Amino acid sequence: MKSGCVFEIREFAVHDGPGIRTTVFLKGCPLACSWCHNPEGRSREPQVMRRLAGQRVVGREYTSKQLATILNKQAWILRGNEGGVTFSGGEPLMQAEFVAEVCDLLSDIHVVLDTSGYASEGSFRLLAEKCDLIYYDLKIIDVDAHRRFTGVDNTPILSNLRLLSTTSVPFVIRVPLVPGVTDTDENLASIADTVQSLPGLLRVDLLPYNKAAGGKYQSLGMEFRPAYDEHQEVNVNTKPFERLGLPVYVAGIDHAVIPRAVSGACWPIS
Repeated sequence: MKSGCVFEIREFAVHDGPGIRTTVFLKGCPLACSWCHNPEGRSREPQVMRRLAGQRVVGREYTSKQLATILNKQAWILRGNEGGVTFSGGEPLMQAEFVAEVCDLLSDIHVVLDTSGYASEGSFRLLAEKCDLIYYDLKIIDVDAHRRFTGVDNTPILSNLRLLSTTSVPFVIRVPLVPGVTDTDENLASIADTVQSLPGLLRVDLLPYNKAAGGKYQSLGMEFRPAYDEHQEVNVNTKPFERLGLPVYVAGIDHAVIPRAVSGACWPIS
């Protein structure tokens, strides 16, 4: 039986997939995005978070059976509200075998994987095949810029995206709009060109920049040093996607509907 490290189990989440969901945030991420808003998800190990109200340990080990038991106790309310479970992070693919084992133990619960796609083909395929829907982050297409702002090459990400399009798993492309980095007209056009002909694509979500991203760093003994001007106005440009006939939505502004693969029902996503 596999064990994994989780830094939060968030109940009644409404922005992490269809319906009302429980989101499991897994620790560990191979990327080092300079805009990361979950710094407690970077390290695979538990950490101490110190704030004025006191300190707490962020990160807890669960066996797959322990975590599945917690989630199955919520199954009736998740199904009753046309939702399910979302695995996020960090990067869930860093603990692919653990998450896959949890999925096998779930009782007819809709599963969403929220991922950067950075992993081996084997890890990605193992977990993707357990899911009903995938939220796939695409940040930067240019390999040099991707390496500069995230610390890793994007070749595995683009390779796994192509692999995903050959499966029967529907997916949503999510683009975090970081001022002067991911939100440029050139990068958005490159993303649109990359995804335009991929089978299984439901839509593209543009996620406006979160200026509260750096709030947790100090409490973890880390320093928030964005390699960009976070006060610059974000370029929310949907035209590169619209020109190619791609459904595109801006989180917090537009209203989207996506299908749930298990039953064919649909949910509004705001």
